[in-house]
Amino acid sequence: MLYHLGKYTLFLKKVFGRPDKHSVFLNQLIREMDSLGVNSLGIVLVISIFMGAVVTLQTAYNIEMPFIPKYTVGVAARDSILLEFSSTMVCLILAGKVGSNIASEIGTMRVTEQIDALDIMGINSAGFLVLPKVIAMIIITPLLVLISMGVGIFGGYLAGNLTGEVPAAEYIYGIQYAFRSFYITYSLIKSVVFAFIISSVSAYWGYYTFGGALEVGRSSTKAVVTSSIFILLFNLLLTQLLLA
Repeated sequence: MLYHLGKYTLFLKKVFGRPDKHSVFLNQLIREMDSLGVNSLGIVLVISIFMGAVVTLQTAYNIEMPFIPKYTVGVAARDSILLEFSSTMVCLILAGKVGSNIASEIGTMRVTEQIDALDIMGINSAGFLVLPKVIAMIIITPLLVLISMGVGIFGGYLAGNLTGEVPAAEYIYGIQYAFRSFYITYSLIKSVVFAFIISSVSAYWGYYTFGGALEVGRSSTKAVVTSSIFILLFNLLLTQLLLA
């Protein structure tokens, strides 16, 4: 563990070196934002709308008591989506989709000696390949989380309204009741940290892949597992620091 921690630190030092050509870096950044972020929008939308619907219905079924007002369902669904689901759950899904993509892409370049060719030409291969992915994830992930929040709350509205469990007026009042804007700030801070973890950890495992196609698959698996563990760990730490 200490070996990989030290190696990962040295890897980040190489990644955050100054780009050789800023125009090339900008083009790569835009390409990575499209590849890693925009292409993940579909799965984020699907997960968010069903997540909001399930949270709303489960909350409504569990508090069917005459002395608890119906708008409480809207409050609980809003806080659950803003605080946890739209940041942590979405980033765990991105760790599986984006993380495995980054690790397999860079790992394939390593085993086919494309990274070695960049090093021979005097190019900082870690910075050239990894830095645009890290910056792109840090930029695009908070936007995906914001979209997930809106879609999740709308999914809860649809589920409550269509099933008749929560009237539309009660749900809308609930999502407005005692609203704290810091919850959104908290989720965005978490999303930035999670985006850095997903991109850098996955790139690390891919960059240090040696062997053949089998090792590329193993690196992709390690990237997803390690990223998920660190997302859960930092979720606990950030919650304690920001909400305690």
